Amino acid sequence: MGNSKYIRWFEEISIEDIPLVGGKNASLGEMYRELTDKDIKIPNGFAVTAEAYWHVLETAGVLEELKGSLEGLDITDVGELAKRGIKARGIVLDAGIPDDLWEEIKEAYDTLSEQYGPDTDVAVRSSATAEDLPHASFAGQQETYLNIHGYHSLRDACNRCFASLFTDRAISYRVNNGFDHFKVGLSIGVMKMVRSDLASSGVIFTIDTETGFEDVVFITGSYGLGENIVQGLVNPDEFYVFKPTLKEGYRPIIKKMVGSKDIKMIYGRGDSRILTRNVDVPMADRKRFCIDDEEILLLAKYAVTIEEHYSKKKGQHVPMDIEWAKDGNTDEIFIVQARPETVQSMKRKDVLETYFLDERSDIVVNGRSVGDRIAAGKVHVIADVSMLPSFKAGEILVADTTTPDWEPVMKKAAAIITNKGGRTCHAAIVSRELGIPAVVGAENATEILKTGMEVTVSCAEGDNGRIYEGILPFHIETIDLKGIEKTRTEIMMNLGNPEEAFALSMTPNDGIGLARLEFIITSYIKVHPMALIHPEKVEDDAVLDEIEKVTAGYENKEDFFVERLSQGVATIAASFYPKPVVVRMSDFKSNEYASLIGGENFEFAENNPMLGFRGASRYYDERYREGFALECKAMKNVREGMGLKNLILMIPFCRRIEEAEKVLAEMKKNGLERGKDELQVYVMCEIPSNVLLIDEFSKHFDGFSIGSNDLTQLTLGVDRDSEILAESFDERDEAVKRIVSMAIQGAKRNGKHSGLCGQAPSDFPEFAEFLVREGIDSISLNPDSVMKISLKVTETEKEMERGQ
Repeated sequence: MGNSKYIRWFEEISIEDIPLVGGKNASLGEMYRELTDKDIKIPNGFAVTAEAYWHVLETAGVLEELKGSLEGLDITDVGELAKRGIKARGIVLDAGIPDDLWEEIKEAYDTLSEQYGPDTDVAVRSSATAEDLPHASFAGQQETYLNIHGYHSLRDACNRCFASLFTDRAISYRVNNGFDHFKVGLSIGVMKMVRSDLASSGVIFTIDTETGFEDVVFITGSYGLGENIVQGLVNPDEFYVFKPTLKEGYRPIIKKMVGSKDIKMIYGRGDSRILTRNVDVPMADRKRFCIDDEEILLLAKYAVTIEEHYSKKKGQHVPMDIEWAKDGNTDEIFIVQARPETVQSMKRKDVLETYFLDERSDIVVNGRSVGDRIAAGKVHVIADVSMLPSFKAGEILVADTTTPDWEPVMKKAAAIITNKGGRTCHAAIVSRELGIPAVVGAENATEILKTGMEVTVSCAEGDNGRIYEGILPFHIETIDLKGIEKTRTEIMMNLGNPEEAFALSMTPNDGIGLARLEFIITSYIKVHPMALIHPEKVEDDAVLDEIEKVTAGYENKEDFFVERLSQGVATIAASFYPKPVVVRMSDFKSNEYASLIGGENFEFAENNPMLGFRGASRYYDERYREGFALECKAMKNVREGMGLKNLILMIPFCRRIEEAEKVLAEMKKNGLERGKDELQVYVMCEIPSNVLLIDEFSKHFDGFSIGSNDLTQLTLGVDRDSEILAESFDERDEAVKRIVSMAIQGAKRNGKHSGLCGQAPSDFPEFAEFLVREGIDSISLNPDSVMKISLKVTETEKEMERGQ
């Protein structure tokens, strides 16, 4: 090592060597040198330098011919681009690899084979010398060859790598980014293959790819070699881990989603020329996660270490895009690539742009959302590359999957929809760079959507990307975060859907004043908790089958409830960490509980469920006590297992002091003791008894959250669900305001937190003004009202200071 002209081993390379070995190899060298002693496993290998590429062209004397092949090229003419690309690649392929260079590559390969075994299998990867610059990601522009072993295959793969500097997509990309074709060289990385064909592999981002939320590690994974994820041929598993408490030694896996993973790429057979092939994944494996919790946490730790290393080197936060692979022979997990993330980290952080859909229609197709925008237009289904020239600007591109060769056309699309792929696939990466919405992994989009159909693509509603029928109206709100004044009154948010949490955390706020469990239970769990605990009481076989289907992959059905509820709540708590997040324990009415799967066997019909068996009364009753224990177990996991101590628990509809005592005793029995380990417990202040006995309730709770909806209903005696009495239901009525005032003053008198989480201040700015003048501690609003009401609060506080 060290006396070769064109070879540099990973241990000889650092990130400063991009001009010599390109971004991929420089990064691998940097990690191999600096991070292997921090227990990060990186396969060994070597780089064939960019000087070798220029040596190839000079030795064959083809540089002028190569320049001529691209002269005057119009890259918008897809047919012409393809013709010129073939010619340019042919010139480089015909040039071949000179003998002196080949001798050096062969010698390095022999040394690698001494380390890993004769005829060792390697990955041969292109690394362009201008790639992974902050403003231009060259990812996927050149070729990679896997499962290469023996001299003949290695020489051929190296030759093809050099030629791949002139793939159509790479030519087009350089022109668009202002790079001179002949100032960009190509280095080749030759590294030991990790036998992920026998296990799994994937991609990691140390930032949320859609919102730019920086406190998570986002991991995707599927079975087999990693090319399928990058190319978007599989819908992978997805995992999110929360960085701040991971660093403190907790286990904060805040989200897990199983992907369909229907195929996997494995090694080709024996000495066949087919080096890799795709095979079907057995159904049982598709339904379970491709890595376990220990491996998820290990990958997250690797990712945090890599991010910290690069950030320290740069002197600023550098989110990373990392590739990982698990070796099926040894069960070890390796990092095989890392580069700076190039989209979210370049976004302006001082302006918040939010898209809102003004109307909704029937949803035609669903998938994973990429970005947070909305677009509308005519569908154009592209079945294969030959149809690309017919695509018109402003249409919505619908395809099975996309490859880098499609990029010239993708730039013209209003939105992109693919059947296959996860959020780290090619279509997702490119649409993010272009700032257009995409829905990936939409399964059967190419069958359902027809060319010429008018649709609206919405990625503005959380993880779930939706394609609606017809052209729907939408609007964009832009907030200049620099001009926002901090209010004395805390401005919090009401939130039910964890999918919206990362994005909403960007809005100026003081935390979450009301996080509802009901959305998580109906959307992610779907089954009545008592049906999971006592399946023997479920009488209908069809319902039992449905429970089996929903809880697939979980032997213990109670674990399913606890894990799903934990992750939903943890996503919200992590998004706003370390600000307070007040989570209300379940407050379904008996008729709502009955509509959950298996619910009919555990609920009874009530004439007025709104005033019936709901909230606190259920928690210590034999009919639901075991279900409440599961809720407590989930909350305990969020606080103690994941370290999210910003979680405050809240008890709804607590009618009497004796009831408060029973509920707190039940919580303590389930490991949630008020005051222990900083646990605060609030109570909803939504029944006149809560206000009339506020001094007594104060002895049992740390704060009061006024539920103006129920309090109005019970003060005025108006059924809030009655259409006939709708006009009589008014939170601004003098009686309601007086009882709200009593609640605020009572909380103050007892030194307890007072907040309001009902609908009123979101709808009526004058009600928000009233609350501020009464001296409330916090107002919790619907997210779309936050900015409008914040301005009203600021104005009121200033008037109060002036004595008006």
